[in-house]
Amino acid sequence: MELKIQGLSKTYANGVKALDNVSLTIPRGMYGLLGPNGAGKSTLMRTLATLQEPDNGAAALGDLDILKQKEELRRRLGYLPQDFGVYPRISAEDMLNHIAVLKGVTNARERKDLVRGMLVRCNLEDVRKKALSGFSGGMRQRFGIAQALLGNPQLLIVDEPTAGLDPGERNRFYNLLSEIGEGVIVILSTHIVEDVMDLCTNMAIIHKGKVLYEGRPDAAIAQLSGKVWQRSIEKSELPAYEQKYRIISNRLVSGRPSLHVYSEQPLDSGFSSNSPDLEDVFFSKIQGWS
Repeated sequence: MELKIQGLSKTYANGVKALDNVSLTIPRGMYGLLGPNGAGKSTLMRTLATLQEPDNGAAALGDLDILKQKEELRRRLGYLPQDFGVYPRISAEDMLNHIAVLKGVTNARERKDLVRGMLVRCNLEDVRKKALSGFSGGMRQRFGIAQALLGNPQLLIVDEPTAGLDPGERNRFYNLLSEIGEGVIVILSTHIVEDVMDLCTNMAIIHKGKVLYEGRPDAAIAQLSGKVWQRSIEKSELPAYEQKYRIISNRLVSGRPSLHVYSEQPLDSGFSSNSPDLEDVFFSKIQGWS
């Protein structure tokens, strides 16, 4: 099963064009939607989750028309938005039970088994009676995945899911997502390049509502081979280099700017060839250099 998106566009009342003729084909597995804040990622996710209407375009999950068969899509969908609310005084177990009822699991025994299994799967069984208000950031995100997975969705959407998580919680969260992605379509919307590189076999880069790249991360990196050059300079030299070169990124290393520069031709002896990574791809695509 594939998710096919064709020509989706959305312009808000303030004139911001959040989606500009977006077309993507998303297969089963982990799919990264990479873009800076404000790129249009959340608008696309909300549209696919049937929470808002596009101005134009179409989207289908297999033979299901997402924009016309919304109730059927919701039965096949798991959604973890960037910010989600819960009833703070309710326990994780009771809240999952309530959500399972809303998702149509009416048999009490079946619902109990489903909720208990999901608590175990998301490593929340030991805190199942704990009020959600007392959850850490990582526990809260695992609860978010648990509620999204109720009903065995065919499409799982997670929008900027690791904000505020410590490295250990982030790793556990992504291990769970990777396991889930073996059997369903998982769209990971993020601005964190490393997450896409580590987890996703396919990806798209979106910026200002437009798709700049669609394909495999390793193929995107291969396209930059021999075109990324590195040099460390003095801070005072930076304005001149910004005028002369296509700077992909600039970071301070031991107090000195370390530049990654895009060039299809070898640069002078002060530069050395650098093996590109997905961050180089991301910034060079956004700046229109590749």
